[in-house]
Amino acid sequence: MDVGEFDILSTLQRSGPPYALPAGTFLKASMVASGTITNRADKMEAKGLVERVRDGEDRRTVKMHLTERGHEVIGAAFTDHLANYARLLADVDRELVEKAAEGLRPVLEALGDTTIK
Repeated sequence: MDVGEFDILSTLQRSGPPYALPAGTFLKASMVASGTITNRADKMEAKGLVERVRDGEDRRTVKMHLTERGHEVIGAAFTDHLANYARLLADVDRELVEKAAEGLRPVLEALGDTTIK
C-alpha cells in the first residue's frame, strides 16, 4: 500500500459508519489534482479496497465506501503503524510524549481535526 492509499483508507476508517465519504473530501484533504484521486480510486477499487457508489439523493455525488477487504487492510496497516510509533518512541520519556501530545491537541483542533480525543 502506498501513502496515497493509506491516506484514503485511514480517512474512511476514521469517518466511522457507514465508512463512506464523497470523493471530493479526499481532493480537499490531500492537495492533489482530481485526476490523482480518480487514479487512486481506480486502483483501490480494482484491489477491492473501496467501492464507488453514486449518492442516492444527489446522483452527481460519488461516494467512496470502505469494503470489508479495505477494513482488513487498513486494520493491519494501523497495527503496523502504531507498532512503529511505539518502537520510535520507546526511549523517549512517557511524560514528555504525553505533554507533547497535549500541547499539539489545540493545534490539531484548530486545523479541523475532529478525530482526536
